[in-house]
Amino acid sequence: EDFRMSRLPLSFACWNYDRTDALQTGRVRPDGIDLNFQALDVEETFFRMLRNREFDAAELSMSSYCVTLGRDDPGFIAIPVFPSRFFRHSCIFVSARSGIEKPSDLIGKRIGVPEYQMTAPVWIRGILQDEYGVDPASVTYVTGGEEEPGREEKLKLNLPPQFRVEPIGPTETLARMLADGEIDALHTARAPSTFYSEPGKVRRLFPDFVDVEKAYFAKTGIFPIMHVVAIRREVYEKNRWIAQSLYKAFVEAQRLSYEQLLVSASLKTMLPWQIAAVEDTIATMGREWWPYGIGRNRHVIETFTRYHHEQGLSPRRLTIEEMFAPETFAEFRI
Repeated sequence: EDFRMSRLPLSFACWNYDRTDALQTGRVRPDGIDLNFQALDVEETFFRMLRNREFDAAELSMSSYCVTLGRDDPGFIAIPVFPSRFFRHSCIFVSARSGIEKPSDLIGKRIGVPEYQMTAPVWIRGILQDEYGVDPASVTYVTGGEEEPGREEKLKLNLPPQFRVEPIGPTETLARMLADGEIDALHTARAPSTFYSEPGKVRRLFPDFVDVEKAYFAKTGIFPIMHVVAIRREVYEKNRWIAQSLYKAFVEAQRLSYEQLLVSASLKTMLPWQIAAVEDTIATMGREWWPYGIGRNRHVIETFTRYHHEQGLSPRRLTIEEMFAPETFAEFRI
């Protein structure tokens, strides 16, 4: 009991991913920490952490985190653990009524986005710019709830005037507007319900997205980072050692997940061709296809900070050094 008392209790909010499962079950325990793991949907975690700073540490949108770094009193410091990564070519949806066939057709159109500052749309706008010549300032962005009316930007934005962003009406939803042709396209993290319920009216810009995303990775080496793990700055400043302690624990929990995905005696997930998918992923992206740490992610993070700045979300381009706890930049060697 006394041994338990000497550990630092930390609350941590994160979705229950396979790669964090060992932290939730207690199979992996961070050195010196009692982790109170709250498995919450990402939207709830982000809202509560950004609005109220409720948790000692939490999974956080990389874009929202970068926006907070531009404040006078930045509330968080991140460690280079990326619980969510996602190729986002599959997340550009178009209305059948829009006549959009190829990326360049998006220029001049009205494009829905739940929040302008969300990480997924930052990547989507950047990829459309770099790979297809679609200037982020060449369209009108329409923001609001995808499935429920009344969603607002979690963070107040101060965008340069060339970016046109307007909210939808109080009873409207982006999913409905897309199906009805009231917006031409949607950049989002969650597929809109109307994509499944009204497939004749909503389709993907890239129906063959897997091939497109593999080609993008082969060309750029980028597997886009969506979320970081952020610690409340005052908690971190009191106990600087927790950054490395948490980092090591996340790496170990992820290592177990990598191993379990290749077990063929019985399947870890309900995906029937899981083993084939893992083998294909390794062939395409290498054995550690989801790297943590600064070293193997520098190019990905620097691409994101460029997009974030170019799209008016950060007044200058952020540096990696100011984004992550310095304790996590190098690991000891024996």
